Amino acid sequence: MSKSLQAIRGMNDILPEQTPLWRYFESTVARLLDNYGYKQIRMPIVEFTELFKRSIGEVTDIVEKEMYTFEDRNGDSLTLRPEGTAACVRAVLEHGITGGGQVQKLWYIGPMFRHERPQKGRYRQFHQIGLEVFNLDGPDIDAELIIMTWRLWGELGIRDAVKLELNSLGTSESRGRYREALVEYLSAHHDKLDEDSQRRLKTNPLRVLDTKNADTQAVLVDAPKMADYLDDESRAHFEGLKARLDAVGIPYVLNPKLVRGLDYYSKTVFEWVTDKLGAQGTVCAGGRYDGLVEQMGGKPTTGVGFAMGIERLVLMLETLEQIPEKISRQVDVYLCAFGEEAELAGLALAERVRDQLPNLRLQVNAGAGSFKSQFKKADKSGALYALILGDDEMAQQVVGFKPLRGQGEQQSIAWDALAAHLATCVVQG
Repeated sequence: MSKSLQAIRGMNDILPEQTPLWRYFESTVARLLDNYGYKQIRMPIVEFTELFKRSIGEVTDIVEKEMYTFEDRNGDSLTLRPEGTAACVRAVLEHGITGGGQVQKLWYIGPMFRHERPQKGRYRQFHQIGLEVFNLDGPDIDAELIIMTWRLWGELGIRDAVKLELNSLGTSESRGRYREALVEYLSAHHDKLDEDSQRRLKTNPLRVLDTKNADTQAVLVDAPKMADYLDDESRAHFEGLKARLDAVGIPYVLNPKLVRGLDYYSKTVFEWVTDKLGAQGTVCAGGRYDGLVEQMGGKPTTGVGFAMGIERLVLMLETLEQIPEKISRQVDVYLCAFGEEAELAGLALAERVRDQLPNLRLQVNAGAGSFKSQFKKADKSGALYALILGDDEMAQQVVGFKPLRGQGEQQSIAWDALAAHLATCVVQG
């Protein structure tokens, strides 16, 4: 017997009962970004492997362990994108839209791919919304990104469940000096480090700072601090960012161990974290990457951005029960028609109502059926009201209007008055 077909481990179907919440989240973010003047860009999900090696860094966990890489029929090495920033930088360089100092404020949405151990909130195909801003180098744009996310958390009703952590990594030069001091310190405590940190000490020592190993964390207590090695420019930039967050009233915690997992970050790095999702605590993260465009072959161009994980934020909305009532109800009104003549009239009536109330979610019964069966389907749809068209209603050119949730008697509404009645009951109610 052949093996049954199923999705790849860590790559999940999003079923019809789940998609309304996803669409609510995505549309809320899109509307917010429109209001702040950001424009959407859409990039391919497959890129040349070299793009990620050059941008993310060959000795990062993503490139070394997690990428889905394969050869196509031409012998080119291709990779399913593990993150969005590198692809976005490639796109703006290829099309020249940041040349001459043009400011670009961009956002994108879509799947990313990393071969990780699947667990709740961490999958091999996951979805992100990302923002990237080019050719603005002041702390004001860093602050805007954080302020936007703060506003988003408020709109979603999860602001009390997240915490902002901040750090500055300085310029590549100051970070280089810090790296030397950190390596010297950790080398003196080499035997106390866990095996993974010993490996990172040779390849990417700053990543030792975000280890989860308790013994290594104990060693790091007395390790050199990045703040002591910041150059004057980075320190002024960081103070400017904090001043703007203070002015708006956004609380934050300084985390000197926050380094992010990608090589291209400089100056500002930040994470929004929560304790509501178990081990997967980061729901949004990003920072500044002023050298990345030049590193990828472009002219010196400043950049800053972030990405948020849709799966984790949708899970937060579910966990905290912050799901709007209308999201869990996919139908507002269900039209039941009995007999062919009523079915034809019902179709025409439904389309007239849709013309007048384009936001109304009106479902017309399909497949005929008895009075009992159609009402059973109407109730199962979750609709607030049922519309009834039978012989009596046809003769009087009215439609029966019956509340399905809560109190209220059935009444008859003239066809030409139906849209106005529904606007009062559903669209505005």
